[in-house]
Amino acid sequence: MVKNPFISIISQEETRGSVEFQVFSFTNKIRRLTSHLELHRKDYLSQRGLRKILGKRQRLLAYLSKKNRVRYKELIVQLDIREPKTH
Repeated sequence: MVKNPFISIISQEETRGSVEFQVFSFTNKIRRLTSHLELHRKDYLSQRGLRKILGKRQRLLAYLSKKNRVRYKELIVQLDIREPKTH
C-alpha cells in the first residue's frame, strides 16, 4: 500500500471520528477491495461489501459537501476521488 501524506495531516488536526478520517479509511478499504476483486472476480460477498462501503462514503461526502464545501473540495483533490454526478 502506498503511504499517503494525507493521513499524517488528518491525524494531527482531526480525530478519528471526523468525516475526513472516515472518508479516508473508506477510500483505503475500497482500494484494497478493488484490487482483491481484480483477482477474485466471483467473490460476491466482497462485491457486496464494496458496494456498502461505497454507499457509506458517498453519504459522508454528500454530508460534507452540504456542511463545508471548501473542506469537501480539498478532500476530493487530496484523495483523488471523482466528484459524484449531480442530477
